[in-house]
Amino acid sequence: MSIIDTQSTKTHSRGNKSNTEYPKKKNFKNDVKKIEWIPITKLGRLVKNGKIESLEHIFYFSIPIKEAEIVDFFFKTSLKDEVLKITPVQKQTRAGQRTRFKAFVVIGDYNGHIGLGVKTSKEVSNAIKGALIAAKLSVVPVRKGYWGEKIGNPHTVPMKVTGKCGSIRLRCIPAPRGAGIIAGRIPKRLISIAGYEDVFTSSKGHTRTLGNFCKATFMAIRSTYNFITPDFWQKQLLLENPVIN
Repeated sequence: MSIIDTQSTKTHSRGNKSNTEYPKKKNFKNDVKKIEWIPITKLGRLVKNGKIESLEHIFYFSIPIKEAEIVDFFFKTSLKDEVLKITPVQKQTRAGQRTRFKAFVVIGDYNGHIGLGVKTSKEVSNAIKGALIAAKLSVVPVRKGYWGEKIGNPHTVPMKVTGKCGSIRLRCIPAPRGAGIIAGRIPKRLISIAGYEDVFTSSKGHTRTLGNFCKATFMAIRSTYNFITPDFWQKQLLLENPVIN
């Protein structure tokens, strides 16, 4: 082929840009495969093998949860999370100020379970991820009760409970059916995500400190199982601890 022929073919290929086919961009979201959970604790192995059937079985023996995947295994898609606040925090160093971000995340299933997580990181995304994992590791059951006659489903706290953190004191009081959640913006989120429908609250202290306000509300809700009422006086069968055996 001569030099003239090669130049003509080049110009011909340049002119037909519409006919050229370019490789399509890959959709990397579809290529990402879900990593299979490989448990690293004895409790995780028992959960994956089906030896433990529910989260209440873990709470019955007060076994600490060290893997967030255990909570995901039982709740599947029923667990909801919400970011309460992201605030910058600073530390004075020789080079100047080091700024990081502190995230508060609450999770719950609106049916008797709640968890609160706090995490600080250099980036906002990492702080939220860390707070979400911390919230899953701190999931606790909450007890529901009645205000008057035991009619219908439980709808309020079974007794007056108080939580405190710093200067803040928050008290949850049983409310009649239909009263709703009478609380501030932050306690209302935590109480509703725990599954309560009717609760009166009273608080005192420096409630503008959102972190302590969240922790005080969480302490009040989780203390509902600290009281042994006559409902628990009946004889119960002693189960074998799955971790020891």
